[in-house]
This record gives sequence, structure tokens and C-alpha cells, in this order.
Amino acid sequence: GLAVEMGLGWALLALLAASVAMAAKDPLLNICMDAKHHKTKPGPEGMLHDQCAPWKDNACCTANTSSEAHKDQSNLYNFNWNHCGLMPPKCKRHFIQDTCLYECSPNLGPWIDQADSSWRRERILHVPLCKEDCEEWWEDCKDFVTCKENWHKGWNWATGTNRCPWGSMCRPFSQVFPQPKDLCEKIWSNSYKYTTEHRGSGRCIQMWFDPAQGNPNVMVAKYYAWKKRSSSAGVEDVAPKTGKAMCALPWPVLLLLPLALVVVPGGAGS
Repeated sequence: GLAVEMGLGWALLALLAASVAMAAKDPLLNICMDAKHHKTKPGPEGMLHDQCAPWKDNACCTANTSSEAHKDQSNLYNFNWNHCGLMPPKCKRHFIQDTCLYECSPNLGPWIDQADSSWRRERILHVPLCKEDCEEWWEDCKDFVTCKENWHKGWNWATGTNRCPWGSMCRPFSQVFPQPKDLCEKIWSNSYKYTTEHRGSGRCIQMWFDPAQGNPNVMVAKYYAWKKRSSSAGVEDVAPKTGKAMCALPWPVLLLLPLALVVVPGGAGS
């Protein structure tokens, strides 16, 4: 009767509302990774230093972390940019921006991965970097000199700061990293992935953005969180034999399907 149908209508609405609420509380969105200097939760910071300022409305870094990110010999990781001579300012600003993104961004959730190091439990892996961000980084650094392809590991730390490992040679960036892709992907052991996506496409993370226009990475994280969730729903949560048509459905619809299947047979006899 009518009461039953209304009841089912409400049940469907409640399920839809629940699915919307779940989307709002997506565990991959607006979070900070569990690493050395990150806050446990993102939030506003009154002041973030210089190049980290774009994140001040919602940041995973503190003001102190943001100012350390700009120092030549920062206390963050005792990392020395000038390991093969002085890094030119136009190149260094990209490394500062890269540090600000890593320390401050609450939009890297879809790419957070377990880390096996003593100083952090989580890291980022394969963050899709916009073509322009990667290419400008390479362009501004190509004349700098370095002795290593992967800056995450293999340094000589005997003096408490990173020195070139014994037997390594200082060579131009353009030899160590022949292409922008090499720089972005290899320097931090695949934290970034080079993409041909452009800024503003909603499909790639920007290291550089104008905060007056809002943070473009919020939308990018949402897209990849949805993609990750729908692919895992398609592969694991839904019976694998349902084929591609089923997997292509958005997940709120998948949630409602079992209910629809229950409702329809009863409707035929009434």
C-alpha cells in the first residue's frame, strides 16, 4: 500500500543522504599525513611564511615549519641544498615550493602511502604534478649542479648534514635529469608523477597557485579520491563477476541497487 511505498521512499532518501554524508567525510580528503612535522589535522594558520602563504587558510604545517622551509640549512631535515655549490635562487624557489606543498597541503590524501622510515609513518607516492609545474622546475634548475638522482637516500650524513657520497661526481642537473619527467619522478623516489595535464584542468596537483583564486588542489583531490573509491568499489566491494557495466555506476547508485532489487519484485504482485 501507500504507507509501504512511502516508507521505502524515505528509506531510499535516507540512504542517499547517508551516501552524500559519506562523501563529505571522505577519509582521503582534507587530511594531514603522519610524518615528521605535520599537524594532526589541517586548519587555518594566522601567518605562513612567504612561499608557504597560499596554504594559510587551511594548512597541515605550522608557521614555524613554513619559515624553516625557506632556510638554506633548515632544521626540518638538516638538508643542504648547496651540496655541489650554491643553488641559484630561481632554482631554490621551486624546492621551497615543493617543501611547502609537502608540509602544508591538506589535499594529498589520495596519494598518501605507508613509509618505512624512522622519521615518518606516511609519505606521498605518485602525486600527479601539472606539466607546467614540473617543466618550470626543471627549466629553472637545469644549470644547477648535483651529485645524486635520488635525494631521499644514499647521502653521506657523517657531519650531520647531507654531503655527496664518496666517489660521486657533481654534474649539471641536465645530465643527472635529462628530462623534466626525470627530475619530478626520481628526485624524491616517485613522490611525484609527471603528467601532461595542465594547470586548471582539475586533473593535476599544482605546486604553485594564486590563493586569491582559491586552492585548485581541493578539486583535484576530490576527483582522485572519487576515482580511487569507485575503482576499489568496482573491483573489491562489488562482486567481481558483475562486469564492467556495474563498475561504471557511481557508488551511491551501487548502494541503492540491492534496495531497488528488493522493492521491485514485491511491486509486481500488489
